[in-house]
Amino acid sequence: MSAYLIHLSILIGIYVILSTSLNLAMGFTGLLNLGHIAFFGVGAYTSAILTMAGVPFSVAFFLAGAFAVLFGVLLVLATRNLKGDYLGLATLGFGFVVYSVFLNWTGLTRGPLGIPGIPKPSLLTWAIQSNTEYLFFVLLVMALTLLLLWMLTSSPYGRVLEAVRDDEIAARVLGKNVSKLKCQAMGISAFFAGIAGSLFAHYITYIDPSSFFLSDIVLLLTIVMIGGLASLRGSVIATVIILLIPEALRFVHLPSSIIGPMRQMIYALLLIVILLYRPRGFSGHVDLA
Repeated sequence: MSAYLIHLSILIGIYVILSTSLNLAMGFTGLLNLGHIAFFGVGAYTSAILTMAGVPFSVAFFLAGAFAVLFGVLLVLATRNLKGDYLGLATLGFGFVVYSVFLNWTGLTRGPLGIPGIPKPSLLTWAIQSNTEYLFFVLLVMALTLLLLWMLTSSPYGRVLEAVRDDEIAARVLGKNVSKLKCQAMGISAFFAGIAGSLFAHYITYIDPSSFFLSDIVLLLTIVMIGGLASLRGSVIATVIILLIPEALRFVHLPSSIIGPMRQMIYALLLIVILLYRPRGFSGHVDLA
């Protein structure tokens, strides 16, 4: 049971990084990004491919975030004239494109066969071998991520991002470069998603395109919306709740073919309930509707 709890704690730590990074773009800046899982995948594949080619993990770890930043900035530049639902559809399409690349670029990603045997991280003289050590590493990265995002969002720069979210025209009138701010916010969001992807790949030690399918965005949106937009604390709380509730299904004697769809149904049902009865989530500062 202790090994099971350690496993859950590692996944929760990774998804806290992923959900809070999405909240930066979506909650604090107002960018409806439905392709966030693509940044997660880019980070995972980048780190896995580089480390298996002999690149030290510490270098591959940061390059995973850097490549995700590149994709994030390109996405904003390509969709700079889109807003709201149209931006959401465009980012969703971006997620489809990235998934197709993972699936079809067999020379690099091995396509549907995936990449097995991804090594465990090694930092300087610290070679992480056990899941307990990996949990400490994930918690350290998670704590640094939350600290940096909190410092960012509580600073004057964070308030400017919220101004872009609340009234983009007013921000432009006040002389703010809205396009630049959006690129920066999406880039920072993508960086932490890429880092989360690296942590995921080196923990699972095997990745394939199905690990980053677009259905997973339902889970992320549920976490962000239940926790509340523009609330890092809410995202942390919601991540713990959302990841633990479906685990109860493991103790129910049901076929594995049913458990997967039931999890998606639980996520969707929770999202609908929150939208109807608590528009700001647990501790959000912005209405969802």
